[in-house]
Amino acid sequence: MKTLVVAATKAELAFFYQHFNLPEGDFVESKNFDLLITGVGMVATAFALGKHLSHKYDLVINFGIAGCFDRNVALGAVLNVIEDTFAELGAENGEEFISITDLGFGENYFTARTQRKVGLPLAKGITMNCVTGSEKSIKSLVERLNPTTESMEGAAVFYAAKQLNIDCLQIRSISNYVEPRNKDNWKIGLAVKNLNDWAIAFIGEMN
Repeated sequence: MKTLVVAATKAELAFFYQHFNLPEGDFVESKNFDLLITGVGMVATAFALGKHLSHKYDLVINFGIAGCFDRNVALGAVLNVIEDTFAELGAENGEEFISITDLGFGENYFTARTQRKVGLPLAKGITMNCVTGSEKSIKSLVERLNPTTESMEGAAVFYAAKQLNIDCLQIRSISNYVEPRNKDNWKIGLAVKNLNDWAIAFIGEMN
């Protein structure tokens, strides 16, 4: 059985590619793991996993950078996101939000599944089509879901893995705090380095 490593962009796993001498490509097969670059967003992620995810894998690991709602978490920190929610999937009823689960049309909440020891701080994530950048939206999401991290793919990976009953992890490093958009405050380089260092060590130990 193999591990499927999943990321939205090659840039998020640039050092990982280099360390394992992987060829350029969006789907790369190697002896002990395969690597899938899905593209950004939950739709692209679901489509890519629909093409490549199968029972030849016993573990899916979603790596990526993320925004963080909790300013007690340092920029560059690497977290184990063990639960994730499609935060926008549902309906508005005036000022009230009704999730797709409450509407009775599906699920919007998913959890990680693995017996492997990860050894990282645990976090609760949300998955968004539109990343949050206004004080009003931030306040609403914190009150409704109280998330730690925000990504554009995490819950989609959990969803796909659940459909095939395959173990799944989501590992995110923090590139920025969720706030009105201010790229001067972002630490993408640090987040990518720390993410890759952890990914290389974890995958290396599994092989």
